[in-house]
Amino acid sequence: MKKFFRTSLWILLALLAAGTFFFLWQNSRPRHDRYESVVPAFDTIERTTVLTGTIEPRDEIQIKPQISGIIAEIAVEPGDQVRIGDIIARIKVVPEASQLSSAQNRLSVASIGLNEKETTFRRDSVLYSRQVISRQEFETSLNARARAREEVDAAEDALAIVREGVSRYNATESNTMVRATVDGLVLDVPVQVGSSVIQANTLNDGTTVAVIADMSDLIFRGKVDETEVGMLRAGMPLTITVGAIPELEAHSQIEYIAPKGDNSSGANTFEIKAAIPAENTAGMRSGYSANATIALASSGRVLTLPEGVIEFAGDSTFVHILTDSLAEPRKYLRKAVETGLSDGINIEITAGIDSTVIVRGKKTVE
Repeated sequence: MKKFFRTSLWILLALLAAGTFFFLWQNSRPRHDRYESVVPAFDTIERTTVLTGTIEPRDEIQIKPQISGIIAEIAVEPGDQVRIGDIIARIKVVPEASQLSSAQNRLSVASIGLNEKETTFRRDSVLYSRQVISRQEFETSLNARARAREEVDAAEDALAIVREGVSRYNATESNTMVRATVDGLVLDVPVQVGSSVIQANTLNDGTTVAVIADMSDLIFRGKVDETEVGMLRAGMPLTITVGAIPELEAHSQIEYIAPKGDNSSGANTFEIKAAIPAENTAGMRSGYSANATIALASSGRVLTLPEGVIEFAGDSTFVHILTDSLAEPRKYLRKAVETGLSDGINIEITAGIDSTVIVRGKKTVE
C-alpha cells in the first residue's frame, strides 16, 4: 500500500513539473498582434437625428363657464364625442349678496310703481266713462300702467337671474348650462359635482370645466438640440414612430421650428411640430410618447470604412494599410486620410485611399 502511494506521488509531481514547463515554454514564445482586415466599400452615408416628443391635438379647447357657481350636474366624461351646443355641465348659481339685494329692491320699487299706476288707471277709467277726461289722458294712463307692468316683469326676471342664473324668457340659452363650443372628443373633465367654478374675466382665466379636441387633427411636438436646429428647415421629411403602436410609421414634414429656445431642462432646445397624416390617426391618444427620425445630411455612393478603424489624432485622421500579408507579424503603413459624413457606424473617406487597399481592423484575440 505504501508503495502505491509513493508511486502516485511521483506521478503527480512529474505531471506538475511537465505542466509548469509547458506553461513557461508557451509564454516564452514570441507573440504577434493579429487584426481583422477591412476593405473600403462604396455605400450611402446618411446622418440622422432622433427627436423625442409627444402626440397632441393641434388645438385643445378649454370650456369655461359664463357664470360663477357650483357644479350641479356633469353630462359628459372623458372619451365622449360631443358636438357644438351639447350640454357639458349645469351650474347652480350662488347669489352674490349685494346683487341679490339690489335685484330685490328693484322689484319692490317696480311693484310700488305698478300699484300706483293701477290706482291711477282705475280712477281715469271711471272719469273717462263719464267723459270728464279726454281720450288722450285716458290712453296716457293706460300706457303708464303697461310700462309699470313691464318694469315689474323685468325686475322679476333680473331677480331670477341673480338667484338661479336662469331667465324666464330664454331659459334654453341659460348661462347655467355649460355647452360645447366645438365638435370633438372630451379629453378631460377636471371638475366634479359640487366643485366651485369661476367665470372668466379680466382678472381671472376662469375655471376649466372640460377640455375638448379634434382627434383627427394631431401633431407631433418634439424638441431639437441647438447644435442641430440650424440643420433643420420647414418642409424637411421625417418619420414618426409611436411606442404604444409599434406597427405605426407615419411619414410627415416639419411644419414649424420655434424661433426661440427653451432651457428649462438645462439644455437649450427648440420646439418643432409636424402634422400626423389623417390616415395614421386611428387609435392615437393624446399624450402618447413618440420619436421622429430626421435625415440631416446624406451622401450617396461614396467610399466608406467602419468608423472604428479610423485613428483620430487632433484634427487629423489616419488608417493603417496592409503592405505585406505574408510577413509575421503583418506589416502596415500609417496613412493620413480625409473623412466626410458619418452615421456613427460608417464614415465617408473623401481622400487618401481607394477601394483597392486593405485596412487594419479590430485586434483579434488568440
